[in-house]
Amino acid sequence: MYDQIVMAAYTFARGPMLWAAALILCVGVIYRIRELYLLTVRKEKRSLPATVSATTPTLTPEERTLDRLARIQQSAFAVHPVMFFVSILFHACLFAAPLLALGHSLEIYRAWGITPPSLPEPLIDILTTIVLVCGLFFLIRRLVLPRVQAISGMADYVLLACVMTPFLTGFCAYHQWFDYTTVITLHLLAGNVLLITLPFTKIGHMVFFFFVRLCISSEFGPARGSRDWKA
Repeated sequence: MYDQIVMAAYTFARGPMLWAAALILCVGVIYRIRELYLLTVRKEKRSLPATVSATTPTLTPEERTLDRLARIQQSAFAVHPVMFFVSILFHACLFAAPLLALGHSLEIYRAWGITPPSLPEPLIDILTTIVLVCGLFFLIRRLVLPRVQAISGMADYVLLACVMTPFLTGFCAYHQWFDYTTVITLHLLAGNVLLITLPFTKIGHMVFFFFVRLCISSEFGPARGSRDWKA
């Protein structure tokens, strides 16, 4: 009976749920990008920082150097260097591990006959380990640091678990820990849940980061002052 339930869940997660999750992901991302775009209002003509207008004071080379140093001192790199490097490493591996996993490439080939690039399985295993270690670091940070704990709610812990579960189950499946069919089924279910929640939760910053920086032109983007958020 248990085996039948697991196989039914595996078939559902690998078939209808996967297609539904992919559809919700695509539609959700398009909807959120459109929503973000409509929430902005054109304020002035976009201009790159290198463009000097008549009202823009000309800085001397020494003043430009001091300005760059001041920006660096106020950046996350200077204020929280450990968090900065862990976050960069976490997000890089978070993208690379699932996108370049050999198992995922084989599934795409079986479904559409396309052979996407992949990395050797031992390297993917290392990237997955890095993601898990970084996730543990984020969890401990939320539990230990009072200033982070104060702004952390149950939703933050649930979202962290939502992100980490596909990697943890994939790690267990690769190393053949526990019952393989059960673990790979949990891996598929967790991966689909992550795809579904991505456009509608904080997890979406992984995708919308590029839109915010390049299209909305935030204060730290290449073109500043071109858009304002509506009230």
